[in-house]
Amino acid sequence: MVTTIPLDFRSHCIQLLGQAVKQALPDEVEIQVELQRPKLVDHGDYSSNLAMKLAKPLRKNPLELAKMLIAALPDSPWVEKAEVAGGGFINLFLRKTAKQQFLHAVLQAGESFGHSRLGAGKTMQVEFVSANPTGPLHVGHGRGAAFGASLANILAAAGYAVTREFYVNDAGRQMDILTLSTWLRYLDLCGLSIPFPANAYQGQYVVDMAAKIHQTQGESCAHRSDPALQQLLEAGAGDTIENEDEYLDQLIAAAKSILGMNYGDLHQFVLTEQLADCRNDLMEFGVEFDSWYSEQSLFDNGMVAHTIQLLDEKKLLYRQDGALWFRSIDFGDEKDRVVQRENGLYTYFASDIAYHLSKYERGFDYMLNIWGADHHGYIPRVKGAIKALSLDPDRLEIALVQFAVLYRDGRKVPMSTRSGEFVTLRQLRQEVGNDAARFFYVLRKSDQHLDFDLDLAKSQSNDNPVYYVQYAHARICSVLDQWGGGADALSQAETERLTDAAELVLLQKIIDFTDTIEAAAKERAPHLVAFFLRELAGEFHSYYNSTRFLVEDESLKIARLALISAIRLVLSKGLSLLGVSALREM
Repeated sequence: MVTTIPLDFRSHCIQLLGQAVKQALPDEVEIQVELQRPKLVDHGDYSSNLAMKLAKPLRKNPLELAKMLIAALPDSPWVEKAEVAGGGFINLFLRKTAKQQFLHAVLQAGESFGHSRLGAGKTMQVEFVSANPTGPLHVGHGRGAAFGASLANILAAAGYAVTREFYVNDAGRQMDILTLSTWLRYLDLCGLSIPFPANAYQGQYVVDMAAKIHQTQGESCAHRSDPALQQLLEAGAGDTIENEDEYLDQLIAAAKSILGMNYGDLHQFVLTEQLADCRNDLMEFGVEFDSWYSEQSLFDNGMVAHTIQLLDEKKLLYRQDGALWFRSIDFGDEKDRVVQRENGLYTYFASDIAYHLSKYERGFDYMLNIWGADHHGYIPRVKGAIKALSLDPDRLEIALVQFAVLYRDGRKVPMSTRSGEFVTLRQLRQEVGNDAARFFYVLRKSDQHLDFDLDLAKSQSNDNPVYYVQYAHARICSVLDQWGGGADALSQAETERLTDAAELVLLQKIIDFTDTIEAAAKERAPHLVAFFLRELAGEFHSYYNSTRFLVEDESLKIARLALISAIRLVLSKGLSLLGVSALREM
């Protein structure tokens, strides 16, 4: 049994072509060798446009260059031949024995199979979800959570040291609005009704939090005798609200004044409640974070003030109409941005600049922000601020996630109501299950709209992709359970018995797994793993329906069982990267 076979044939072939360039074209050119998987089997296992890329700088015919490179290609025990295809493509064909023997390398690698050193020695911070803790997570947050968690897993498998971070927006106006909303609902329970602003938080969860406060605190937070509260009650009885935003701000200011020290307690209570709900929802969804970074901490430790000072020292701030402005237009933004309002309060943008400065100061090699598509316009100002602070903007990447639209019985599901209720992530998970939700969320590129078919996600049919993949895994487990043997027997498999066309296709799919993970990591594209799993499951189901595994021919039986054991390993690994269960039975 050959044990030195490479776990990455692509890298091996790239090295061969690189050596051919040095041999055929010494000191003439430096170029990065790239390989693709041809769509047609007749075109080999790997294809390169190397000769076509070299043709222009060297002013030579690509067909002639391709022939020169093939002639200079070193011998390899794994590559059977190389051919020139139309236009100057170089097609490489792996030996059948290479694919057969590769199976032993896969089984020997076990759970580490598919891992690569693409990001070895590099740190990557992935910030995702980062929803305001002002209510339950909705289905849009769910897509960002599934995408971010899957991509973080894939990056880790590709060798990066990944830190998963949730940025907690626990400072600012939205938290004040939630605190006020809860207090007003609490006052209702105390028999003190103030007109509820239309732009306050309307959901049932607000009423539930108010009920908890009333149950534990009684009327201690009502401040019934406060003259300012009486004025609000009297004013609300007959006045018409003309400006909802002004009315909301007036109520927030009044609540802070009336409640005094109690306001901070109430603020902390609603934050704790909603953040705990968010954590639990995500954990139940299989999404966990290494760090929950508080926005408020940026104010408490002086980071926001420090950041503004740095920009001021660089002469990048100016005063206008009492507010402090950042010269954002000088760094690619469409207009300048306020960082400190006339009343002295810092804007969200100011704390966002400070937060990103903290990322750089924490020493990550690369940072990846995963934002909702509605934040597209925010990218230039954040990138501009990074440039203004003399930081490398190329170390920060921002991926956008489009919203998901739910469909039931072929009709679009209303995502929210006028009462403020919306379809939550928890409701989706309860209806279709975690596995279907995680898999369906990553079936399309993140920047493309996703139509989520609830009926399909719940169906037990081959049309349901997650069911189709899980069923393949369960089928293999059933066969292996019937056999009852173990790894020792499989390690002795005579893999040269695997000669059928279907078996060679399956072997090539297994070989492609590491390449797929690397491509998904490079392109920030978990959907590539989902597509790969669906294709592998399809090839396996066809093989299963046409092939007997527990045959009398012991050598052939063990070889086929080794093959499906490797397929099971790949399916299990791929599903785990996407946060989906690899079921043993269905």
